[in-house]
This record gives sequence, structure tokens and C-alpha cells, in this order.
Amino acid sequence: MRGKIAIVTGASRGIGKAIALGLAQEGAGVVVAARSESAPNERLPGSIHETAAEIEKLGGRALAVRCDVTNEASVTAMVEAALEKFGRIDVLVNNAAIDFPFPAREMPLKRWDIVMKVNVTGPFLCSKAVLPAMIAQGGGSIVNITSNAGAERGSGTVGYSAVYGVSKAALDRFTWALAAEEGKHNIAVNAVKPWAVVNTEGMRLWVPEEGRTGWVSPASMVTCAVFLARQDAGGVTGCVAFDDEYIAWHGLKVREEA
Repeated sequence: MRGKIAIVTGASRGIGKAIALGLAQEGAGVVVAARSESAPNERLPGSIHETAAEIEKLGGRALAVRCDVTNEASVTAMVEAALEKFGRIDVLVNNAAIDFPFPAREMPLKRWDIVMKVNVTGPFLCSKAVLPAMIAQGGGSIVNITSNAGAERGSGTVGYSAVYGVSKAALDRFTWALAAEEGKHNIAVNAVKPWAVVNTEGMRLWVPEEGRTGWVSPASMVTCAVFLARQDAGGVTGCVAFDDEYIAWHGLKVREEA
């Protein structure tokens, strides 16, 4: 990844932060994008500036950019900032996501719309914004972070809402469509989802301690995201799979410190 530039959305904490750090450790410059310029509260630590500072402490290159992925002007400004700073964009990781734990009969329309905008419209807007630069460069990679919630029946292992599952199913379908559309431009588009629940700040806030059995670190997701970030249309593309599937299929080695 040395010399490559990656944008990671939702990178202030959780899986997004771990992927941003993992890409930086592989030599990529990273645009750390999210809405959080400061921690919302002590139970949900992390910000884009903290992630960028950690990357720089590792000797990497980082740019913290506040971005609302549901707002086209905000996304455009993020991409412009990335190009002004680094001159290119090789990788986009669409990680930003949100959920509200309401059953469908109680879900306010406003919150349904927010989940769909962040989880589906966000990846669409970000992908659309980076594609011209990738096409001009002769290729690139888009990695969507999805979830088994898109295929699970019921509420799943941690009580996802119906709209969260709907949004992730839509993201899977978007992955296939975009891979088919952009392959001729040497752009790979793939999606990876965790086999087990990933232990992140957001999940710990949501689920009480007694419900956290079997949770895992983000290391497997980081390993797969880095692998997919290296792809172009001549490699792996149009694939939606679990992290453990990518690891088994391609003989990937997971570094737990990732």
C-alpha cells in the first residue's frame, strides 16, 4: 500500500478506526473521515483527530476531515480535500453506519430515513465522488463494510433493527452492481462482513457486558479490508463475503495487533 491513498469513512472509532490504522501500517496515506471531531461522551470515545494523530504517531500520513456522508456537498468537499492534500485517491472504505434498536412497528420514519441515508446513500455518494479520480488514475478499489444482518432472519445476534438489515442487504446489492459497472475502468468493488460480533465502542455501549460472549477484535476485518484495498478489476471484485471466508480462500494471515 506504500504510496497509495485511502479514504475511510466512520474512522473516528471502531472498525473504521482499526482499518484506517491497518492501512497506515501498510504504508498508505489515510483520509480519516467522520462527523466526530470530538468524543460525544466518555462512553463513546474517539474522534477523527485522535485517529489521525495515532496514524502520524506510527510515522504515517493522515488527514482528518469532518464529513457527513449523507450530504453530497460534504462528501464532495472531503474528496476535494483529499485530492488537494495527497493528489490521488486509490481506495475508498465505506464503513460509516448507524442503527436504532426499535422494532419496525415503533420505528419513527425520521430514524428509518437516517439509517438508509447513512448506510446506503452514504456509500453511493462517496463512491460516486471518488470514481472520477480513480478512473483518471487507471484503477482503484472500493471496499464496503457490510453485515450478516442483511441475510439473517429476525433481529440477529445483537438485536439489529429491521431497517439496519434492509440497509445492509441494499449495500450488498450495490456492491455487485458497482463492480459490474466499473470493472471496465479497472476498479474493484467488494464487501466484507464480520462472522462474529466485533468488540467496538459502539457495540459495548449498546450491549450489556453479559451479552458479549464470543465477541472478537477487529483484526480479521482489518486484514480483509487491507487485502481488498490492494485489488483492482484484474483481481478479486464483485465479492460479498465474511471475513473468515476471505481469510480461508486467500490464505490471509491475521495480525491481532491490527
